[in-house]
Amino acid sequence: MKNTKIMGLMSGTSADGLSIALCSVGTDGGALKVLACKTYSYGDGLQGRILAAKNMRAAELSGLDFELGRLWAGMIRRFCLEHKIKYKNIAVIGSHGQTVYHRPGLKGNTLQIGEPAFIAEETRRPVVSDFRPADIAAGGEGAPLIPFMDEYLFGGGNPVALQNIGGVGNIAFVGKGVKTSGFDTGPGNSLMDTAMVEATGGKMAYDKDGLLAAAGKAGRAKIEKFLKLPFFALRPPKSLDRDAFSGMFLKKHFGRIHSDNLKDTLATLNLFTAASVALAFKKYAPAGTGKIIVSGGGALNPVLMRNIALELPGVKVESVAACGINPLAKEPACFALMAWMALNGRINHCPSATGARGPRVLGKLIL
Repeated sequence: MKNTKIMGLMSGTSADGLSIALCSVGTDGGALKVLACKTYSYGDGLQGRILAAKNMRAAELSGLDFELGRLWAGMIRRFCLEHKIKYKNIAVIGSHGQTVYHRPGLKGNTLQIGEPAFIAEETRRPVVSDFRPADIAAGGEGAPLIPFMDEYLFGGGNPVALQNIGGVGNIAFVGKGVKTSGFDTGPGNSLMDTAMVEATGGKMAYDKDGLLAAAGKAGRAKIEKFLKLPFFALRPPKSLDRDAFSGMFLKKHFGRIHSDNLKDTLATLNLFTAASVALAFKKYAPAGTGKIIVSGGGALNPVLMRNIALELPGVKVESVAACGINPLAKEPACFALMAWMALNGRINHCPSATGARGPRVLGKLIL
């Protein structure tokens, strides 16, 4: 079977950089394989502007939209040069865009920026972008979208949970005989990253390897209180905007974060993220689900992985790296796959995860 090369881009809710994945997929469907992946950092200045984008005036937001489009086109050029990839060999490029606002619900709306026309102009390849709006128009939450790829990759095997931990956490349950479902679980890395930035004045963007969290003492009483927040009582499908768990949340529950309370704060936030994952698994995992596979930046945090395992005794917790997929490649690989499906007029989302009225072809195409 002939394989087709496809490319995907993801700039997550942490807004720390762009992840690019080059993949191959069978022309008539079949196994998806990640051939190369790299994340290009933005730097503190751009990251800060992206995180503040929801409060920008129209002119400034429009400027950032085009700035990101130009930047991403340049990053694709760099990626292809580094990996000796010719544009003409890429069938399609999928770009999720940078989410600056996401409000699910009856009158939901969502906004992703990063003008894809610059990507199409640079590469002269078809680009599919802006996947969420069509799902919302069909009555869905617009998220999570990753369960589509989870079903594609793991839907024929034993029941399994797929947990992505980026800025926000989301889970999917798939397997033979399982109706695929998925939803946001709560905070991912966002609270921990925000605490690090606040305590260090922006000098450190995240708790590398969870070392500071490991040196602190978690406040279990606080965590139990957090797990009683309204979001955790909602039934799926449900999704979150990054701002649900961000600086305002930290200020309300922890006050000012500084060097004296940073370790205990990180220990509490790390365990909170793990406990929210475990809560979702315990409440909604189909019978017989004995494994949870973790992707995203959270899979690279050994303390977080250990906390998830401690919260789920008897459940095997492993990184998606054990399946041959770089933890940072899964999301961009998903949007490569979704773009390829859209280009061929094929269903590319999982309505049982988003709550949409039925299957749709998501994304806007630039030829």
